[in-house]
Amino acid sequence: MRINDVLNYNRESWDKAVQDGNRWTQPVDSDVIARAKNGEFSIVLTPTIPVPTKWFPPLDGTSTLCLASAGGQQAPVLAAAGADVTVLDNSPNQLGQDQLVAEREGLEIKLVQGNMADLSCFRSESFDLVFHPCSNVFTPNILPVWKECYRVLRKGGILLAGFTNPVRYLFDDERKENGNLEVRYSLPYSDLDHQDEAHVEALIRSGSPLEFGHTLDDQIGGQLEAGFMLTGFYEDRYDDSDSDPLSRFMNTFIATRAIKPSGFVAA
Repeated sequence: MRINDVLNYNRESWDKAVQDGNRWTQPVDSDVIARAKNGEFSIVLTPTIPVPTKWFPPLDGTSTLCLASAGGQQAPVLAAAGADVTVLDNSPNQLGQDQLVAEREGLEIKLVQGNMADLSCFRSESFDLVFHPCSNVFTPNILPVWKECYRVLRKGGILLAGFTNPVRYLFDDERKENGNLEVRYSLPYSDLDHQDEAHVEALIRSGSPLEFGHTLDDQIGGQLEAGFMLTGFYEDRYDDSDSDPLSRFMNTFIATRAIKPSGFVAA
């Protein structure tokens, strides 16, 4: 499979994930939306820890891009809390989950199918907030993602991002799930480099999305290189260490808060 085919393949994979009821495709219920309308909401960038309330700007009327963040979870909550929300996602079925909640709850959400690394459909300085949960693991190159986020944010705008610590990709899934944490792969990691191996063949047979383990140089350094200033950071892990042995030992997900400076910043 070529890199150019990844976007199409992963689109079909996430469409299938919606049909299969994947946890990240299950829309929030009406109680969650009702609480958000009263200013009480909780959403995640990483598997378990809610984003700190202080990380958000005042949401009333805030132009917000939920980037590769469809699934009927984050975007409807932000819209209910008062934000002016646009969702861009590669999967039509995932976007359909946001539409389902919007129609059910009378929310205004703009839906755009597209590639997280190409935001050319949006003008520069169009948004005040970009919310980007752990989804750039599904794109081969993340540096364009950060550059595009920077471009579409207004000066003083905020980028909230979650991503996978690449240490997760040192081990193959079967051995990792059995608790055998033997280093097998180097970083950065790409499923495309191991298509003839059993674990990737099994992924493709099952229709699971292809993944890419990006270095922290590209995840954090890439944001800085794009021009952002980091203002917040925390780590997270899965809460079920029985099914994810690596979580017994360390946090394997990261969330960052970054700002597009409103003026000159000395190097």
